[in-house]
Amino acid sequence: MRSMLGVVMLLWLIGPALAGNLDPAAVNEAARPAKPPATDKLNPAVVKLQVLLDRAQFSPGEIDGKFGENAQKALKTFAAQNGIASDKAIAPELWDKLTAASEGPIVADYEIADADVRGPFLKELPSKLDDMKSLKALSYTSPLEGLAEKFHMSAELLRALNPGKAFDRVGETIVVANIPARRELPRMARLEVDKKSGTMKAFDASGALLAFYPASVGSPDRPTPTGTLKVTGTQENPTYRYNPDYKFKSVRSKRPFDIRPGPNNPVGAYWIGLSAQGYGIHGTAEPDKVSKSASHGCVRLTNWDARALGENVRRGTPVVFLDAPTESSSKQQDRPAAKRAAN
Repeated sequence: MRSMLGVVMLLWLIGPALAGNLDPAAVNEAARPAKPPATDKLNPAVVKLQVLLDRAQFSPGEIDGKFGENAQKALKTFAAQNGIASDKAIAPELWDKLTAASEGPIVADYEIADADVRGPFLKELPSKLDDMKSLKALSYTSPLEGLAEKFHMSAELLRALNPGKAFDRVGETIVVANIPARRELPRMARLEVDKKSGTMKAFDASGALLAFYPASVGSPDRPTPTGTLKVTGTQENPTYRYNPDYKFKSVRSKRPFDIRPGPNNPVGAYWIGLSAQGYGIHGTAEPDKVSKSASHGCVRLTNWDARALGENVRRGTPVVFLDAPTESSSKQQDRPAAKRAAN
C-alpha cells in the first residue's frame, strides 16, 4: 500500500512534465544548465535564456523553449560581442551577463483582451498563392496564433505554460513571455546580411552591434542580392503582388494579382524595401522556419523582428550582403518575394 502511494505521488509530481507542461515558477527561477540543453525538448532554463536574449536585442527568433540553432546563433553572437568564449554549453559568464542586464520576471500573467479574440480569423491558411488572392485579409487562424506571435512565442510553448486555459476567452489570465512591446534603438547606420550563417546584424555609426536577427536568405536558383543596397522605405501590413515573371511552379495564374495584408500574408506583417526591384526584408507567416528554409531572394525575419528593424531603420541606410553559397539542398523554399513597399 505504501509502495502504491509512492507511485501515485511520483506520477502526480511528474505528470505535468510528461504532458509537456512547464511550471512558470520554474522558468522564472531557472538556473544555468550545467550541460548543453537538448535541442528538441522544452526546458525552463532555455525559455529563460531565449527571453533574456530577446530583451538584449539578440533575437533567438521564435521563443520555443528548445535550444535550437537560432537560440545557439543568438547566444554565440552575444558571447562574441562581449568577448566571452562560447560553445554549445552556456558559460557561467554568459548567463551572468544576460541576467545582470535584464529586469523583471521572465514570464508574467497577461489578461486576454477583446482585441485578442475579436478576429476575424481564417478557418485555414491556404498553402497556394492562387487560393489566397480571393481572401479579404490574411489574418491569424486563431486567437492562440495571434497571442503566441504577440509575445514572440511558439504555440506549443504557450500551451505548455497554460494547461487547460482557453485562449479565446476575454478575461482569461494566461502566462506569457515578458518581453517589451516596442524596441527603441540608437540610429542604425548599417545593416549586414550574412548569407552563409543566415543572420542579420544592425550596427551604429561607430560600428557597434545594436541588434541581431536570424534570417532566411535565397537559394542558388533564386539568390539574395550581392553587394550593397539601400533601404528605400518601410510599410506595415503590406500587400503582396504576384508577378508572372516570377514563374513560380506552384502558381497557376498567368496574370498578376494581389494578396491582401495580414500577418499570414506571404511577406508577413512588415516590409522594408531595398534598392533592387522586388527585393526587401520582410516578415513571415511561419516564424518557426526562419533561417531554416530558403527564400525566393528576399531576406525573411519573424514578423516581430521585421517590425523592430523597420521602426528603427531609415531610408538610405546601406544593407551589405556578405556573399556565400547557400545550400539549397538542405533548405525548403520560402514564399515569394514581395512587391516594393510604398516609401
